[in-house]
Amino acid sequence: MSFERLVSIMRRLRDPVSGCEWDRQQNFATIAPYTIEEAYEVADAIARDDMPALIDELGDLQLQVVFHAMMAEELGHFTLDQVLDGICDKLERRHPHLFGDEPQSPGWEEIKAAERQARADESALDGVALALPALERAAKLQRRAARTGFDWPDPSGPRGKIDEELAEFDSESDPDRRSEELGDLLFAVVNLARKAGVDPGTALDRANRKFRDRFEAIERLAEDRGLDLDSAGLEALDQLWDEVKAGESV
Repeated sequence: MSFERLVSIMRRLRDPVSGCEWDRQQNFATIAPYTIEEAYEVADAIARDDMPALIDELGDLQLQVVFHAMMAEELGHFTLDQVLDGICDKLERRHPHLFGDEPQSPGWEEIKAAERQARADESALDGVALALPALERAAKLQRRAARTGFDWPDPSGPRGKIDEELAEFDSESDPDRRSEELGDLLFAVVNLARKAGVDPGTALDRANRKFRDRFEAIERLAEDRGLDLDSAGLEALDQLWDEVKAGESV
């Protein structure tokens, strides 16, 4: 099968005598950035609805799993079979209505919460990965805290907090303190998004795409009219921006 073929290829690449020099030199820390990058490339292919690219990117992501498991096996930590058995056990445990005696599922989050409670020494915030993108990590930390009852009752709470944090940012002159206050402001904005039922990462991605589309439209307009963006000035660029926005609503 293709999976066994991938494992066989990886073993050959990591062979200490006849393998690939680059692959043999890698470790968890050097490969981790590639793992994150490949996950983002999978998400990008999905966002672009590019199925041929998704085939390729999913293969690259699968390679990362095999690569990490192979290195762990070489060090005597665990095997690829243990990784696969672990996820199989978890899926069955979290779907007791399909693989157990429960008449209906108690809910994915409820099951995960019960698993965390079984580890009594853990904080409610444990397991929120440090490597998550900052917006996603903030939202996940807030969701975890909310399960304990530490949450605003409605969006007006975080909305007021945004005003408070913005005022604190404006009043600060020390660069380090301003950086801290800006972080608090962003955290409050994520909280507002969560309470409004909006994924902050998705919202920011849309804003990024919108900005890029509009700016590229400005560049095309400037080229058509013989304008040099570097010397046109802010007023002229603002006029082009407004023209592009007006064209979107037509």
